[in-house]
Amino acid sequence: MRLQVENLSYSYGDKKAIDRIFIHVAPGEFVGIIGPNGSGKSTVLKSIYRGLTPDSGKIMIDGEDLSAMSYRKSALKMAVVTQENELPFDFTVEEIVAMGRFAHHKLLDIETSEDKLIVNSALKYLGMEALAKRSYIHLSGGEKQRVLLARALAQQANLLLLDEPTNHLDIRYQMQIFDLIKHLNIAVLSVIHDLNMAALYCDRLYVLKEGRVVDEGVPEKVLTPKIIHDVYGVHTFIQKHPITQKLSITFLPEKQD
Repeated sequence: MRLQVENLSYSYGDKKAIDRIFIHVAPGEFVGIIGPNGSGKSTVLKSIYRGLTPDSGKIMIDGEDLSAMSYRKSALKMAVVTQENELPFDFTVEEIVAMGRFAHHKLLDIETSEDKLIVNSALKYLGMEALAKRSYIHLSGGEKQRVLLARALAQQANLLLLDEPTNHLDIRYQMQIFDLIKHLNIAVLSVIHDLNMAALYCDRLYVLKEGRVVDEGVPEKVLTPKIIHDVYGVHTFIQKHPITQKLSITFLPEKQD
């Protein structure tokens, strides 16, 4: 699955949230969007998964214009995990994950044995099979996030959109989730808050500031002390980790003894 975003813009009233955004994700590529709060990261993602209608620009999935697709067809192509994990009604964990199969059926179709197998497989992949019969609303924030990722996996789309997917997770589950996503071998576009996680897992990064892409490329090109200071206003010490061979970023206090 290939994603191309061209000249994308969106405004909240008179305030331009994103301006002429260009992003591309190749099949099997894990691409991150980074930037400070209010830089437009989530707005970009919402525009792609049709939570917002852009003012201008084009979004193409495998060369097909997203705006011309039915919502069912786009749901077959892309799955989404957002920061919001609250639902208005209570369901069991396996019922939530089974919702990922809706796009594969017509309105009155019943669940098939294949659907059940896919749901169970997604739960097992996320280590949630023991919680299948549990009430969703009684789960912890981290457990809820893993259930929603399992639902996205059950959707079996070849493009996965993630808005800070590990926001509610402790470090163990953060790394577990990113490890699992990395090995899905599908196109992934993720908003990531933690720059060290972005350096460890992403093939390429887009840096947003004030609604515009100010840099893009592999982590070694993008995550430099100058760029991080220009975008985030903080000083850093950056080196290649001797074990992972990935960049390791240390944030420096303003005043040092």
